[in-house]
Amino acid sequence: QVQLVESGGGLVQAGGSLRLSCVASGRTFTFYAMGWFRQAPGKEREFVAAMSGGSTYYSDSVKGRFTISRDIAKNTVYLQMNSLKPEDTAVYYCAADNRPFRRRMFDDGYDYWGQGTQVTVSS
Repeated sequence: QVQLVESGGGLVQAGGSLRLSCVASGRTFTFYAMGWFRQAPGKEREFVAAMSGGSTYYSDSVKGRFTISRDIAKNTVYLQMNSLKPEDTAVYYCAADNRPFRRRMFDDGYDYWGQGTQVTVSS
């Protein structure tokens, strides 16, 4: 069984930075893809960023401000978030998947999910 555990969330002022981490444990294998999604209160969960098969993807709303990276040896994915805005406030979820040719910007592109970490950006 695979477990994904996020950390690094918290409260930050607008313009500040946070770094989220997600560690995979349990069955140890290298995921083909790992990504981040977020869900704000009253809204649908939305794609943030992903790394899959050597490619990197970002939503337009975070491009240029957020950076996704992986440490494959540690089975960990990171999300460096800079120039944070109040609209970035959400629960951030880590996702992972073993198979290629899946839709990485959508929920159904991943089989494994973390429990989420809260990010709150004050104005």
